[in-house]
Amino acid sequence: MTEQSRLDYFRYRLRDDPRRGLAWFRRNWRERRGFRYLSLAVGVGLTVLVFAWVLLVRGLPDAESLLDYETPLPTVVRGIDGEIVHSYARERRVQLQYADFPTPLVESFLAAEDKTFFSHGGVDLTGTLNAVVDYASKMGSGQRAVGGSTITQQVAKNLLLTDEYSVTRKLKEMVLARRIEGVLTKPEILTLYLNEIPLGRRSFGVQAAARAYFDKDVGDLDLHEMAFLAILPKAPERYGRARNAELAIARRNFVLDQMAVNEFVTPAQANAAKAQPLGLVTERSERSADAGYFLEEVRRELIDDFGETAEDGNNSVYAGGLWVRTSLDTELQDAARMALRRGLMAYQGNRAWTKPVATLNPDNGDLTSQLASANLGIRYEDWRIGVITERSGSSATIGFSDGETYPLSGFPDALKVGDVVASQPSGSGYRLRTVPDVSGGFLAQNPQTGRILAMQGGFDSRLGDFNRATQADRQPGSTIKPFVYATGLDQGLTPASAVPDQTFCVWQGANLGDKCFRNFGGGGGGVHTMRWGLEQSRNLMTVHIADDAGMTNVVGTFKRVGIGDYDPYYANALGAGDTTVRRMVNAYSALANWGRQNGQGTVIDYVQDRRGKVIWRADRRECKGCNMAQWDGQPMPRLGVSGRQVMDPRTAFQVVHMLQGVVTRGTAVRLRGLGLPLFGKTGTTTGPTNAWFVGGSPEIVAGMYVGYDQPRNLGGWVQGGNTAAPIFKTFVEQTPDHWSKGEDFVAPPGVRMVKIDRRSGKRVFDATPSDEPLAAVIWEAFKPDTEPPRATRQDEIAAKREEILDLLRRARVSRNTVSRPARSEQTADFVEKQGGIY
Repeated sequence: MTEQSRLDYFRYRLRDDPRRGLAWFRRNWRERRGFRYLSLAVGVGLTVLVFAWVLLVRGLPDAESLLDYETPLPTVVRGIDGEIVHSYARERRVQLQYADFPTPLVESFLAAEDKTFFSHGGVDLTGTLNAVVDYASKMGSGQRAVGGSTITQQVAKNLLLTDEYSVTRKLKEMVLARRIEGVLTKPEILTLYLNEIPLGRRSFGVQAAARAYFDKDVGDLDLHEMAFLAILPKAPERYGRARNAELAIARRNFVLDQMAVNEFVTPAQANAAKAQPLGLVTERSERSADAGYFLEEVRRELIDDFGETAEDGNNSVYAGGLWVRTSLDTELQDAARMALRRGLMAYQGNRAWTKPVATLNPDNGDLTSQLASANLGIRYEDWRIGVITERSGSSATIGFSDGETYPLSGFPDALKVGDVVASQPSGSGYRLRTVPDVSGGFLAQNPQTGRILAMQGGFDSRLGDFNRATQADRQPGSTIKPFVYATGLDQGLTPASAVPDQTFCVWQGANLGDKCFRNFGGGGGGVHTMRWGLEQSRNLMTVHIADDAGMTNVVGTFKRVGIGDYDPYYANALGAGDTTVRRMVNAYSALANWGRQNGQGTVIDYVQDRRGKVIWRADRRECKGCNMAQWDGQPMPRLGVSGRQVMDPRTAFQVVHMLQGVVTRGTAVRLRGLGLPLFGKTGTTTGPTNAWFVGGSPEIVAGMYVGYDQPRNLGGWVQGGNTAAPIFKTFVEQTPDHWSKGEDFVAPPGVRMVKIDRRSGKRVFDATPSDEPLAAVIWEAFKPDTEPPRATRQDEIAAKREEILDLLRRARVSRNTVSRPARSEQTADFVEKQGGIY
């Protein structure tokens, strides 16, 4: 047969066969009733199947999306030494690779959930039929039928579908399971399952559950513990509760028996495991530093940069699995927290209880449940936060978030039901304790890098997340004076320049008249060196310097170092404008770092995504040649200098050198006993409402204030020297290893160290400076060609005369002001005992 004839034959069949088939169908339709009914039934069935298939398949997720699926993971935070200090998680999740799962653990889940996993194609027909029969038997009873789902089907449900209880969802689950088996290997499916399965206690995946129930890693679990985890997918909330221990043991033992039947373990191993108790832990060890304020600051910055949830991007805080290296030094943080608390408790003293931590409404239900939801707590000695559940006459009952109640003693009449208070164990009950009403903020920073090492924003972050180290706007008082002096130095003054300690008045107009400034405690008179004015914190001298340098220049310095943007009013030269502890510490860091400043200080060093790629870093300096494949024989590549120059380095050193005198013989003299080369400045605002200290060493600068959140008088005796400086002293004493070097500040190029008479500021050639705090001759820092002339005999006579007159003036002031100690340089030891002066 030719090719053409074959083609004609096929064309004939294509035309003729359909006609014959249609004729046959019509003939049988007319002549046979049964054929008609059967055809109708087949047509209806096919139509239903087509519609059902379209309904199921349409809109189903793509199984191939699991190839790129990434488990929502929490963000892990590390400290300055690389150790984990915290994690940001709303669910407990840890992602492991298949090789990380112990074989007995995998076999436990196979025995409990899907023993034919490695042989079926996604759907177990026997299990499905059993589920259908169970569903039919329970229809209308309100009981939930067994699922009959394979592990692959559970992956489809957990990752691609909802937890809807319906036949439709089950059919979709089966379709997707078949598709998943065509996309992923069995180990890949098991890896997704064991990382994602919800197991109770907010845990997803076996590693998180192992930590939640046994405080162990999966590799450290015993056989009976692995079997327990395998029973949880059925009913995690039932089996994970202590009151259902018998049910959990029975189910766990069933899984162990199934493991023996499937020859995963020997009968002897199964029996030994069945003899073990559940061994569930009620509290698991938390790898979290007690640094709530610091960690909250990190969280805020991460959310600003990367978003909060998965909807915000692949690198979100609560789903992106970020690894964050911070600058948190846990040793310094512990010392900062303890030092600030000790200072606040010392101020609180024996003051009576004034108000509760919070107040709950008894009308809103059980008070202990409300307390648990309020997420209030305290980690101080053995104190606990509780709520007053009963109050009758001289008796009261305190309840805690775990539901336990105890009798309370030592409470005032003002205490009422619903008050949330601090308490401490006492006998068979608890005794009321007072959280200081006064508060404050503390921050420590490395001045060379700008890395914030410690941060304490109040007594305890569990009582409220308002961070007084970064968010509280406070008047800095005299701690701002060094930057007024720095402006004066930039405008031609020197540390030895003579400045009047005399009345300074400003005309404010016909209605207001003169505004006259005064020194703290009154007094004044004469002319003194800049150094003396800063050491003794003389207001009048500061205002005279601000006037000579120009207030526009002064506020320009404030803005340049990041303290604040103020109007050029003289009051701002004395610290009347608002700022924060963080800004003040960062400004002082510029002084200690030769006038260079690293932004506003950083709490995050760098951020890595879940695969370890660095996606953000604080230090963005480029290092050309650092990644070359092979050394080219040239000098080793070096990073450039970090930060921005905000001040003349010579000026910065001159100010630091004068501020060392504040510690040696000035208002911070109580720190002299530490025996370290420290610099710093105290501050006390009008009222007083704030007591400050900022200062430190070449490696660590710290700042703190004490004051009420709603500023009010702290008491006339309060000064920065006796209230804030002791906090810094405690901080240093608690961290001796961080200060052991004792290295002094190094002068930058262009600074000349010259011997001068400390009182007159004149140059000296025939004497040698000593280490005595009140030495007559000292080394002073000058810029080239600004050194003072040599002192003459007349200068010495004039200086002695001024000294005698000053002593007489102070004696007269001390007689008129009984509570005010003398403030001459010769009484520095007495001043130290009294806590320094303003």
